[in-house]
This record gives sequence, structure tokens and C-alpha cells, in this order.
Amino acid sequence: MTRRKRGNHSSAFKAKVALAARKGDQTLAELAEQFDVHPNQIQDWKKRLLDGAEHVFGGNAVEAQHNEREIEKLHAKGGQLSMENDSLSKFLGRDR
Repeated sequence: MTRRKRGNHSSAFKAKVALAARKGDQTLAELAEQFDVHPNQIQDWKKRLLDGAEHVFGGNAVEAQHNEREIEKLHAKGGQLSMENDSLSKFLGRDR
């Protein structure tokens, strides 16, 4: 028995297979034969599709907004530290 080469499938292919599995018109065995992948792999892709569906419709919007606020805070802190550094340099006689 020869080993099969491990396949790397595109995300578009995985989505296509997972959606076909979700549709339910065919059994996992039929889908596995049609797409030439193991039935367990199809189950995994289907589960990942369903688990990640909320992110498609903006599930990360709150997190993205939080990240933007954090970035603004960091930029402000960077500006403050730069000004303090300039003041210290002048005080110590190390003009830039």
C-alpha cells in the first residue's frame, strides 16, 4: 500500500466542501468520494465553518473598535514620551 501525498487545500475549496456538507443533499461518504477527501476532514471543515460563521457578519467589530482605541492610546503615550525625552535632553544639555 502506497501512502497518499498530503494535500493542501485552498480555503475556497474547504468552504465549498463544508457548504456542500451543510446542505445535506449527500452523505459524508458520497462527498468524500466526490471531493477526494476523508469524511473526517469534511466533518472538521463543516464544524469550523459553523463555529466561525458569526465572524463573517461582524463578530470582530467590537474587538476591532477596542483595538483602534488601544492604538490611539499608544500613539498618545508615544508622543508624550517623545516630548519628555526632548525636555530631558535639553535639561541635561544634550540638544539634538
